[in-house]
Amino acid sequence: MESRTPSSPPLIHSIKDQKRPIWSVMIPVYNSIAYLRETIESVLSQDLGESLMEIEVVDDNSTDGNVRELVYQVSKGRVKYYKQHENVGSLRNFETCINRSSGHYIHLLHADDRVENGFYKEIDELFNLYPQVGAAFTNFLYIDHQSKDLTISAPNLFNESGVLPDFLRIIAKHQLIQPPAMVVKRSTYERLGGFYGVHYGEDWEMWTRIAANFPIAYSPKTLAKYRVGHGQGISHHSFLEGRNVSDIMKVIDNIQIHLPNELKAQTKRQSLAYHAKFNIKLAGSFLSNNKAAAFRQIKGAWQMDKSINTIAWIIRFYLMYLLRYKSIHKRIYQVKSTISLKT
Repeated sequence: MESRTPSSPPLIHSIKDQKRPIWSVMIPVYNSIAYLRETIESVLSQDLGESLMEIEVVDDNSTDGNVRELVYQVSKGRVKYYKQHENVGSLRNFETCINRSSGHYIHLLHADDRVENGFYKEIDELFNLYPQVGAAFTNFLYIDHQSKDLTISAPNLFNESGVLPDFLRIIAKHQLIQPPAMVVKRSTYERLGGFYGVHYGEDWEMWTRIAANFPIAYSPKTLAKYRVGHGQGISHHSFLEGRNVSDIMKVIDNIQIHLPNELKAQTKRQSLAYHAKFNIKLAGSFLSNNKAAAFRQIKGAWQMDKSINTIAWIIRFYLMYLLRYKSIHKRIYQVKSTISLKT
């Protein structure tokens, strides 16, 4: 394979064989063995059988355990296993997943996420009711490293199931759909290509690209769960190193390609302002344990947007920082005073 980060959407080859399953549940994994059993079991609990559902784990050369053995233990051979010859990176592993799939509908289910019972039935009903759509998704919840539901709420885009009206304008502003909730027709990937350009935000660009070319269907039922806060994965490392800033700015530029001219300037401003605020909030979460990462996010926010609103949020962050700094020094002074009195 060429570069780990393809500069354009990778080609997805077409399949002409008529004897194909309806579903391909493709599970890309890299060093997520701690959560993989739960992910696989969430799929097997609604297994439709081999003739209707293909399930495969695609391992990007993990180093945290014997993935092949775990897959066999959990599925007793029902789930196929494929291992890359070398670590190729998330985008190339996604490309491998899609090209290895043979089903009409592809569910790219990351190895630390899960689905709830009824997910595949619900998506199948959406595709049957709205055959013109290129993809379909359900509402979702965020979960923590212990699989507990978090209070972070996903946006309920519509109160009833159906095709989302004017969805390109909505999704172009910021990410609204996490990967475990989304299923894409293989024919859609064949026409538009795979994920490309960045390792953070690549899914947002993909959903926007689909929305620019196809209607998308949605169910408000909460049937997918997206894991956060486990200190692993691409997003976490991207936040620590500040790569999320340059990646998102690139995605925002790439999304402009899919928008009509009258929406481009306003959507870009709104998107940059939204992500600047997100970065400042992220900086606040890093303040107590990784000051360097926090200030990388603040610097990134300033790169993105210099509006009054963003300036106000940055001032708020610095006030929090100063208050925390003073509080820490006050405690140190109290401890030193106590020690000096005892001695």
